[in-house]
Amino acid sequence: MMQGAALGLGRGTRVERKRELLGRTALITGSAKGLGKMTALTLAEMGCNIAVNYVRSESEAYELAERIRGMGVKAAAVRADVSSGDDIRAMVQTVRAEIGDIDILINNAGPFVRERRLFAEYDESEIENLVEGNFVGVLRLDRLVIPGMRRRGWGRIVHFGFGRSAEARGWPHRAVYAAAKVGLVSFTKTLAVEEAPNGITVNMVCPGDIRGHYKERKISEAEGLTDHESPRGRPGTGEDVARVVAFLCLGASDYVTGNIIDISGGFDPIRNNITGQGKEKT
Repeated sequence: MMQGAALGLGRGTRVERKRELLGRTALITGSAKGLGKMTALTLAEMGCNIAVNYVRSESEAYELAERIRGMGVKAAAVRADVSSGDDIRAMVQTVRAEIGDIDILINNAGPFVRERRLFAEYDESEIENLVEGNFVGVLRLDRLVIPGMRRRGWGRIVHFGFGRSAEARGWPHRAVYAAAKVGLVSFTKTLAVEEAPNGITVNMVCPGDIRGHYKERKISEAEGLTDHESPRGRPGTGEDVARVVAFLCLGASDYVTGNIIDISGGFDPIRNNITGQGKEKT
């Protein structure tokens, strides 16, 4: 059976509980809620020990860690702001001490300013926070986990972008965020080539417009519903993203590296004019 079928990448979409990652440890930033939470639960089903990272969602993080431990794997909730170098270093040390060396790193967290603003309207601290959290923090975290992955000859790193990141198009009102993520596209491709001989894969997933509570929903919960803005016709869900991340983390996915993967149902989030636009949906 092909790995895709084993993961339920056909109609059924459910990741089988085959424990294909038994004994591996995954750190997922921003995983107390939303897409990160769905990814954490999916990898835990596959046997991964999970480090749940949070900044403000403490109760949700500890609740999720307890739920994951009930699935028969190790879990820990670790507070860290990915825009802080000190926090990142402390988080990696805590994860290693509490549940083990990091085999899988999912860089899901990153600040985002929902208010639509021109670049000239940002202040310097906002620019620094967006670049640190969405770009520099990812580089720092990758750099900390790569040596251990090299020693073991195995590692999986997944970055998060936005739909159409690979095209490096202009995104009015999102200049800083878009610049940071597009920079991460180049870094993803470069790091993938550099670390391929060491058994480490590096890929980026780019979710589309997955909104609100759908970030923690399964595909079956969206089937039959209509989203008129989606070319696919239904809302996107957290499972749409988590199942792709799970595939990239498999041992047999070692030949899949340096890819920028849209998970968007065909939706294009970028509107290139700056006038006559209503408030964007979140």
